[in-house]
Amino acid sequence: MKADEIRNKSRQEILDEIEASRRELLNIRFQWQAGETRNPAQRKGIRRNIARLETILMEMDLGTNKHLNVKE
Repeated sequence: MKADEIRNKSRQEILDEIEASRRELLNIRFQWQAGETRNPAQRKGIRRNIARLETILMEMDLGTNKHLNVKE
């Protein structure tokens, strides 16, 4: 997901997306341990997406980017 797409979402939508991504990462870790998947790029992409979501959420909280849509 691109940063522009995330910035157009409300705060609650971002929080929901973070939670869903963390669940997905947990499932991939279980699959990795079971030997079902061996794609490290998939784990890396999800971790980066979580970091991107949390960064934009922090920008909203701090008011760093004044042009962000602060929807509740």
